[in-house]
Amino acid sequence: MRCPYCQHDSSRVIDTSHDFRGGIRRRRECVHCHQRFSTYERPILSTPLLVKRDGTREEFDRDKLLQGIRISCAKRPVSAADIERLVGEIETSLQKMGREEVSSRVVGDLVINGLKNLDQIAYIRYAIVYLRLGDLQAIQKEINKLLEN
Repeated sequence: MRCPYCQHDSSRVIDTSHDFRGGIRRRRECVHCHQRFSTYERPILSTPLLVKRDGTREEFDRDKLLQGIRISCAKRPVSAADIERLVGEIETSLQKMGREEVSSRVVGDLVINGLKNLDQIAYIRYAIVYLRLGDLQAIQKEINKLLEN
């Protein structure tokens, strides 16, 4: 591992721990300048291509999904760890499907279900866009469904 401070090619591992996102965090020390730094390792597994509503295909983008969920959860009492966990669960679900292509609707449904359990206000925010709730009556119907459960 290259040192980010002096660019030397050798470092030694001081500590290793498993991260909540399914990866490994390693604390390292450069053998040349003795500066300490952390690295994060996460396995790269293939995710299917997403087929959008208009028929175009794009690669699954974890950061794009994370950003969308963060926007829905803005100013809500939802921790960053909970958001990361939800994104990780969605990514894992897609990988376990073992398919080359998946409708983007599948990802949206996974997000909707995850947010419903995580925070109902974040769920409504996401649902307004995802379910295309265009007027107050449609939003009220969705809120009533939540209140019934």
